[in-house]
Amino acid sequence: MELGATRPGIPAAIRDVGVVAIGRRLAGEGVVAIAEGLVAGGVRAFELTLNEPEAAVLASLETLARRFPDGDLLVGAGTVLSIAAAERAIGAGARFLVSPHIDVELVRWAADRGVPCFPGALTPSEVLAAWRAGAAAVKLFPASVAGPALVRELQGPLPFIPLMPTGGVTLASVPAFIGAGAVAVGMGSWLTGEGAPESVQQRASSIVAAVAEARAGRAASAPAVVTSSTGSRP
Repeated sequence: MELGATRPGIPAAIRDVGVVAIGRRLAGEGVVAIAEGLVAGGVRAFELTLNEPEAAVLASLETLARRFPDGDLLVGAGTVLSIAAAERAIGAGARFLVSPHIDVELVRWAADRGVPCFPGALTPSEVLAAWRAGAAAVKLFPASVAGPALVRELQGPLPFIPLMPTGGVTLASVPAFIGAGAVAVGMGSWLTGEGAPESVQQRASSIVAAVAEARAGRAASAPAVVTSSTGSRP
């Protein structure tokens, strides 16, 4: 059964900008420097993956939640593989959850608590199962395997399911994914780079600009809805 009434929406920080930065195996003060570079470049959502040692990641989540309390940066947890891990991440300050797979119980658990969840899926059956469980959007993963063509084709039978390609997305491929209908993209190691705030800011700005340009192009090419003089469709 679909959870349209209780499904958490896509956070504005993700929906409006269209980019989620992904930090894998980042810890310490370097995480804050990267986060500041992202914010300066216009990226407002930062996912830290729960790789081992998980305690270090949770500490970084707590640090970022304290550093950006006013909504400048939405902090989330990635590679969430269980409800127990989700509980720990939310307790540390994560405000959205991302998984590489579809775990219906985990998605439902998050939806029941009003936490946006982005489970990974690749096939139409997985995408629909994730959506029916209560996903805010579905992470199309790995995007490098799926390609923009899959995003476009899924828009036919499943136009109501927002897709967020992640995994191998590049600056060059962003326009194709957004043009095909993706609501946002997830960007990892290229975006965070070596961690220098100036470099992160520059790369973040380029991704944000690419998404905005692709969205404008998609809107301009969308077919107009023609109505009759009485206001009804022909």
